[in-house]
Amino acid sequence: MGKCINHPDRETSYICMKHNIYLCEECLECRDPDIYCKFRPSCPIHFITKKGFDSSKEEAVKEEPVKEECIVTFEPGGKKVAVTPGTNLLEASQKADIYINASCNGKGSCGKCKLVIQSGKIDSEKTLLLSDKEKEKGYVLACQSKISEDIIVKIPEETIEKKLKAAGMGEAATKKLSGLVEKIEPIVEKIPFQLDLPTLEDTVSDLDRLKRQLKKLGYDTSKMNINIRVMRQLTESVRDDDWKVVASLLWKKCSSEIVDVSPAHDRKKSLGMAVDLGTTSIVVYIVDMADGAVLSAASGHNRQAACGDDVINRIVCSEKDGVKKLKKMAISTINNLTKQALDSTDANHKQIESIVISGNTTMTHLLLGIEAKYIRREPYIPTVSEFPIIKASEIGLKAAFYAGVFVMPGPASYVGGDIVSGVLYTGFHQFEDITLFIDIGTNGEIVLGNNEFLMTAACSAGPAFEGGGIRWGMRAEDGAIEKITLDPETFDPDYLTVENKPARGICGSGMIDLLSEMLLKKVIGQDGKFQIELNHPRFTLFNEEPAFIIESADNIDSEEDIIFTQSDIKSLILSKAAVYAGFSILLEQVGMDFSSIGQMIITGGFGQFLDIEKAITIGLLPDIERKKFKYMGNSSIAGAYMALLSNTYRQQAIAISNTMTYLDFSSNNDFMEEFTRAQFLPHTDADLFPSVHTK
Repeated sequence: MGKCINHPDRETSYICMKHNIYLCEECLECRDPDIYCKFRPSCPIHFITKKGFDSSKEEAVKEEPVKEECIVTFEPGGKKVAVTPGTNLLEASQKADIYINASCNGKGSCGKCKLVIQSGKIDSEKTLLLSDKEKEKGYVLACQSKISEDIIVKIPEETIEKKLKAAGMGEAATKKLSGLVEKIEPIVEKIPFQLDLPTLEDTVSDLDRLKRQLKKLGYDTSKMNINIRVMRQLTESVRDDDWKVVASLLWKKCSSEIVDVSPAHDRKKSLGMAVDLGTTSIVVYIVDMADGAVLSAASGHNRQAACGDDVINRIVCSEKDGVKKLKKMAISTINNLTKQALDSTDANHKQIESIVISGNTTMTHLLLGIEAKYIRREPYIPTVSEFPIIKASEIGLKAAFYAGVFVMPGPASYVGGDIVSGVLYTGFHQFEDITLFIDIGTNGEIVLGNNEFLMTAACSAGPAFEGGGIRWGMRAEDGAIEKITLDPETFDPDYLTVENKPARGICGSGMIDLLSEMLLKKVIGQDGKFQIELNHPRFTLFNEEPAFIIESADNIDSEEDIIFTQSDIKSLILSKAAVYAGFSILLEQVGMDFSSIGQMIITGGFGQFLDIEKAITIGLLPDIERKKFKYMGNSSIAGAYMALLSNTYRQQAIAISNTMTYLDFSSNNDFMEEFTRAQFLPHTDADLFPSVHTK
């Protein structure tokens, strides 16, 4: 009991837990009915305010039963799920097995788990991640919306489009990768067979009977393990389908393990998963292990980016906040993308039995929860370079708990499994011609070599080419400007966007186009500084910094113009200078120059729409014969796919990693000198770019 805040002479038992005040019967009214309150579900003041108070009906009110379940209906499709009041919409969608993008794992910070309320009311927290227009249309964030009654929600078109896109990406990948692997050798092999029926003359145990049959089929059972879970399921499994079973065998380096035994009639399609664990982006392929077809694919932003754009910042963050935090971020991103990809198939995560992960050394360490701090400290040593086969359940991946995980090995702290994947896929380690390989991403790893040697190095290109650190930079997603030209007189841009959607920003290939166009059209000088007149309609100031207007806000229904600032130009010049310096010094170390190169292979997500001429114009790529350039896409995921399907390629990846010689640029004075010289458009030495000099 307490005193009413408005009538101190009155004792009352009604207390507002939000404001910690007492109210008498006369004053009973919720002070903040439109603001979220965590005490509301059990607040009598709110209940009486909403229903009306009548002392004569007080007993009846008390006896009114609380609603035990709420029905949530998801449209289109009309799928229904029953949940308890207080459950949020994201949890309800997961219970209904409906994919909703939630890259922040329900923290309310990414703004991607959007749903539209068609009928009913929800208790939703305020957020700045929805526009006023979206709120007017009934959009809510699923993770921030609690259910209190029966409701109907609509899955937005953009979410449905992602589902269709996942299947389409799978078809495109299958077409591209078809024929790469002739013989499929999964990490977890499914072996169907008929066991001999026990008799009074043949009374060996179920396990011995199983091993005996495997031995007959040619398997070495002397180095074969079995865990207690399989022993417990063995009794029912072998008898459920008249002694017809499917044994799942996990292949390790020097042994094998029976990880599952199930009745033959329960046999389902065995799936594999290839993962490109990028610093900025993560790509997932779901693969049919019977024929190698990519059933679906999904890609998304690595949640670890919240802890920094590059590997050094990730390591610093892991030292400050703990490796577990970074591990959880990466795992949740992969699991979210796995769910998205599976949603376009008729399969579930328990069918994923073989997994290959390809990423740089820092990313793989943090994914596995391994300390990474010594990667950035001289002499720059990783904890692990070649990983044993790991089970998915040991690291938290959404797959069959016994699924085998092969992590691509990496030769050094700053050259990892993603580059080994690239060499494996491109195959230049088997040919005589000298090849210069570059994976242009956040780190900019380079490999030089042929079938006699492989030399590798990493130049810190930074995240600019993937949109990081650029005011309007973004990945090559829908709405990203990927190609652009400028009118020579007015400087008005003519551009193309990904999927021809309204412009939302500019990706790596678009930035290279823009920088080249600005240089050739004299918008900027060779030092990267603006030369455009201050009163030109394309010139503006942003935070007192010069900037070029790519697109006005009015044309794209935005509150801000899409601009390219002086700082953006500087970031791009530093990135391209680091890459070119890396090329030059690596060649110099083996007594070669660019004329020695037989082919130059470019990989990485943004390279798909890279204009070679414009990349040469700004000094990112060397000025050599254009026919020597070859773009081979996302080689990291392609190499992971090959290793997923073939033990031969898994062993070849280990051999490639062990063959590579790593050159460290961090303490190389020649690299720093060349890096400084390359901070010009295209270079301080014009003779290195004769074709640009003549433009």
